[in-house]
Amino acid sequence: MADKMATRQAYGQVLAELGSKYESLVVMDADLSKSTMTADFKAVFPERFFNMGIAEQNLYGAAAGLALSGKIVCASTFAMFASGRAFEIIRNSIGYTKANVKICATHAGITVGEDGASHQTFEDLALMRTIPGMTVINPSDGVSAKQLIRQAVAFNGPAYVRLGRAAVPVFYDEQADIKIGKANCVRQGKDVTVIATGIMVSEAMIAAEKLAEDNIDVRVIDMHTIKPIDINIIVKAATETKGIVTAEEHSVIGGLGAAVAEVVTTHLPCKIAMVGQQDTFGESGKPEELKVKYGMTAKEIILAVKQISANS
Repeated sequence: MADKMATRQAYGQVLAELGSKYESLVVMDADLSKSTMTADFKAVFPERFFNMGIAEQNLYGAAAGLALSGKIVCASTFAMFASGRAFEIIRNSIGYTKANVKICATHAGITVGEDGASHQTFEDLALMRTIPGMTVINPSDGVSAKQLIRQAVAFNGPAYVRLGRAAVPVFYDEQADIKIGKANCVRQGKDVTVIATGIMVSEAMIAAEKLAEDNIDVRVIDMHTIKPIDINIIVKAATETKGIVTAEEHSVIGGLGAAVAEVVTTHLPCKIAMVGQQDTFGESGKPEELKVKYGMTAKEIILAVKQISANS
């Protein structure tokens, strides 16, 4: 886990590659191309790049129009503005029409850091998974981001891809088998399962290594696709371990934790604990300090695992 890369950086790198592969690929932005890294595509394919200005609703309305005219569209802005300000446009113009638009939203979660509460979105996964037919993806590192974005661009239909601002550990190798809709078990274990998504996968791995010192054997699953969620791997974890801890850089209301709870209550009830944003707004601060303050680190995962292990 020595190397680090922001998933938004991986997005920028893979865009130029995809531009060469797909002549119909168009990239759009809301005046944030240097931050979202869509500037990487603009540098190579300026004639297929459109800066729509600080007008997110217009961005996604125009993206729908281009997609329905036969283009593949990657349209980017910060996650707060994509999922929040433009939700109704995304729902009606992209979701309802099944337009081939990939909403690649960056700067999600608490690790936006100093931009503060107005820019820290904890609701985006919850909002996007409620839209019928919307695929919802949250990569955990640079390698998985590239693979999942390639796959998202390859299929015809709407997708929401959540990307982060801060650099995070890269733990997948380039040959890893990562597929939309199929979670990856990144660590085997028989006692308790941690199902994590996005930046919390690396925190889950840290927690599992520390828990091993206390003879607690933790299984870690990277749930990079929130919708369609991998039901089989969740049911298997509920069957084979004492319980499940979910970990996300998102509200525990409506996000990964809620999605996993929906699966187990329907198929095989088990004990669940949820690590994430606990129904509160954030504040301005350094990303790592905010993760500590708002309880999204390996420490909280360890406490949740120990509680399930002790009560089983």
